[in-house]
Amino acid sequence: QVQLVESGGGSVQAGESLRLSCKASEKTFGISCMAWFRQAPGKEREGVASMDGDAILRHADFVLGRFTISKDNAKNTLYLQMNNLKPEDTAMYYCAADHRFCGSQWTLVSSYTSWGQGTQVTVSS
Repeated sequence: QVQLVESGGGSVQAGESLRLSCKASEKTFGISCMAWFRQAPGKEREGVASMDGDAILRHADFVLGRFTISKDNAKNTLYLQMNNLKPEDTAMYYCAADHRFCGSQWTLVSSYTSWGQGTQVTVSS
């Protein structure tokens, strides 16, 4: 399993931005699928964005145009740039990884064998 450590969360006002980071314990070049999920209190964990390799990016409809997933293989780090944050974006954000490509199954928690501990994002109105 890959060890994943998230950082970059915090408390912001609506309309502001944050960038989350996820540092992997091995070369991200060799990890087939990496993703961001989030979980708000009382709700199920949901997929936010994923990358298959370096070129196939997917974003959930509710973050299209606001969030962008990216990866820096030189730093073995996955990012989530979050702009125009809304109160409904408040959640614990998790990084996930798997050595298989996720494809259309990227939103399924069961598609990933490695998870980070999460970083809290709180957006106030």
